[in-house]
Amino acid sequence: MREPKPPERVLVVAAHPDDVEFTCAGTLAKWARRGSAIALVLCTSGDAGTEEAGRSREATARIREAEQQAAARVLGLAEVVFLRYPDGLLQPTLELRRDLVREIRRFRPHALVCGDPSVYFYGEDYINHPDHRAAAQAALEAAFPAAGMPLLFPELGLPPHRVREIYIYGAAQPNVWVDIEETLPLKAEALRCHRSQIGDWDPEPTLRAWAAAEGRTVGLRYAEAFRRMVLEAED
Repeated sequence: MREPKPPERVLVVAAHPDDVEFTCAGTLAKWARRGSAIALVLCTSGDAGTEEAGRSREATARIREAEQQAAARVLGLAEVVFLRYPDGLLQPTLELRRDLVREIRRFRPHALVCGDPSVYFYGEDYINHPDHRAAAQAALEAAFPAAGMPLLFPELGLPPHRVREIYIYGAAQPNVWVDIEETLPLKAEALRCHRSQIGDWDPEPTLRAWAAAEGRTVGLRYAEAFRRMVLEAED
């Protein structure tokens, strides 16, 4: 297995704060260390993500956005964009697709990173959150074909942009594995920033076990797996 070289510019789309820290943050930190410019777009601010009695959606959103900004600094991400759709109610609407097309045309990434909208179940104990599937579906539909078509969403006032490749994390059929041994501690440090979600739990042993299981597939110590799709080969 040959690991692809880091893309020059990367746009990551996820549903909630902490989604990338649980999934692909080791890869993002590795790419950032090697010079990739990475923007993270979150469709919601995780404003329903609390069990604390009396805390409002607005207060929860402020906390979770601050936690995500802190995690992004740990990983070396260039920017974080919050679209602020309601948490727990996300749908792959045309409005969301247009918002993501705007971010693609604005940031002009070579690669898009998102989840797998086709996966409902992981193992025997986790049902994929509907927001995760909605964000992934909207991201893929924004990247292809919408962002590259000049007659779609001309009201955005931005030139079309074609994404060259897509990396799908949590994919049902991965075909690429990224060695994250050097950045696994950063992944854990970034996840610890989401204190409102994980409390005093130390995520590193769990993240290490997950990465070891992925790595064994291809003879790596620690890895993250993706389905990589090349839509437009480099010149």
